[in-house]
Amino acid sequence: MQTLVGWHIEMEFREDGDRTRAAAMVRLGDGTECRGHGNANRHRSDQPQLMVGEEIAGARALMDLASQLLQRAHEQIDDAAGRPSHELLR
Repeated sequence: MQTLVGWHIEMEFREDGDRTRAAAMVRLGDGTECRGHGNANRHRSDQPQLMVGEEIAGARALMDLASQLLQRAHEQIDDAAGRPSHELLR
């Protein structure tokens, strides 16, 4: 049996001087949403590069989301199995 599932991810950025903030939101197949956040700070001696700040802050927001999704999956495994899931996957 083949199942096709899609997730929708939205990213927003805020620039404030040398600081870039990113917010990521993923909408899962069951309609629930998870949100992650990331920041990037430009050193005063670096040249302004808008895309670099967005890429760093965005990557950090996605890593935050990934961590939350792993935790969520492990909690579901733990609940179903009645014991903690394998620690190496955490």
